[in-house]
Amino acid sequence: MIPPTASDSDSIPPPADPAPAGDDATTPASARPRAPVSLLILATLAFGYTLWAAQELLLPILLAAFFALVGNPILRLLGKLRLPRLLGALIVMVGGLAVAGALTLQLAEPAGEWVRQVPKELKQVGPKLRQMTKPFQDANRAAQNFARAAGGENTAKPVQVVKTELDDPYRALTSTPKRVAQVLAVVLLTFFFMVFGESLQRNAIALLPSQQQKKLTIDILHSIEREISRYVLTISLINTGLGLALAGALYALGTPLQEALLWGTMAAILNFAPFVGPLIGVGVMLVMGLVAFDELWPSLLPAGLYLGLHTIESQLVTPLVLGRRMRLSPLVLMLALMFFGWLWGIVGLLLAVPMLVCVKLVLARIQGMEGWARLLE
Repeated sequence: MIPPTASDSDSIPPPADPAPAGDDATTPASARPRAPVSLLILATLAFGYTLWAAQELLLPILLAAFFALVGNPILRLLGKLRLPRLLGALIVMVGGLAVAGALTLQLAEPAGEWVRQVPKELKQVGPKLRQMTKPFQDANRAAQNFARAAGGENTAKPVQVVKTELDDPYRALTSTPKRVAQVLAVVLLTFFFMVFGESLQRNAIALLPSQQQKKLTIDILHSIEREISRYVLTISLINTGLGLALAGALYALGTPLQEALLWGTMAAILNFAPFVGPLIGVGVMLVMGLVAFDELWPSLLPAGLYLGLHTIESQLVTPLVLGRRMRLSPLVLMLALMFFGWLWGIVGLLLAVPMLVCVKLVLARIQGMEGWARLLE
């Protein structure tokens, strides 16, 4: 057998090295594909439309869950006294309905009297406003006449078509039972949430795969319950103080006691919706002052008092009592109020702040999401 020469051995290619066994393990995994922006926008629009279309179903559930969260600490306190949860929930529900009913009965008479006198008093506001603004109107009219004369425009007024809309009694007849049914649904759902919500929450947590997830979920739920209850109680006390202060100031100005309590209650309720509620309150106080007083400056006094009390409450009292933990960015809060107010009306305005607080608490307790919680501050 002839051995290979040097040239032959040089021409023979060396054997290929076997691939390492761990190459497949060290190969970086392909990045997870991201959804296109157009799909995310469509999904967001669909979600928003679903929230709007299902509001008759969602709003009673959200209100009931909110009231149940507020009542759960009281239920735990009653549970320490060896009371069954069903009996404790019944006591909480009856107590809350009794307070709401007593307040309604107390304010029904002045509110009804005010509603009956609204057309007459609005007719009184018109001449007063024209009398107060007469110098400005005269100056404006003179400037318009001068501009028309200089431009050679026709001063004849165009014909205006006024459309009138008749009240539909059938609509009022069918909407009243619907509203009553929604109120009853909120009451019943609140009772069922308080009685059976804890067991439903415990069974839902048991479905989580790991003990760490269970512990984190329990911590988040207890934190939401504790902070929301503290927030609602504190805000309710602050708003009650604001309403009593406004009622006392109006009573000192000569307003009858029941009517002063009516305006104080209105201010306390409107203050649950930041920015929007006080703005409505200032407008109502301005109309009330124009009706009650003949001169310009005294008629502005009720609105000025309301604005001053609200400024003290929002800039001094509430930040000192609630502290930084419950602080929300005014811009984020205003955007949330606009969105939920447009989406769900008055109920959306009332639920916007508690829902933002819940979102902030959840984000603050999830690892890696703390920055989003700080973004809301």
